[in-house]
Amino acid sequence: MGLKETIDQEIKKAMLAKKKDELTALRSIKSAILLAETEKSAGTALAEDAELKLLTKAAKQRKDSADLYLKEGRNDLADKELFELEVINRFLPKQLSEEEIREELKKIIDTVKAAGPQDMGKVMGVATKDLAGKADGKVISGIVKELLTK
Repeated sequence: MGLKETIDQEIKKAMLAKKKDELTALRSIKSAILLAETEKSAGTALAEDAELKLLTKAAKQRKDSADLYLKEGRNDLADKELFELEVINRFLPKQLSEEEIREELKKIIDTVKAAGPQDMGKVMGVATKDLAGKADGKVISGIVKELLTK
């Protein structure tokens, strides 16, 4: 079952349970999926990796908005964004810990035979594909820099 169908089922559950906030978050996800489908071509379903990118982008937007609201002292709006982030995270793969990311990156560095900082592009190319949706790009980049400069 695709992400769109899963979201539809969750929307139905939220409607029956009268969970208004959850329903709003789920509808925003579905809206983003429908918009992406219409941009791609006439109503074709998105590939799994495209769905993952879409969810990751939505989660990052919610996190950034919540951080901004917290800095401005708008806890009410930050709470709303954080709740939506929780809902989105239910559909994303489990995020790797920093130690797990480090182990995966060491394997990738060995595979591409990276020797130093000049090989960062090679490592990042493979790492972003392998760890898509499982780790934040900034975290991956920071760890790769650290590992290649040793």
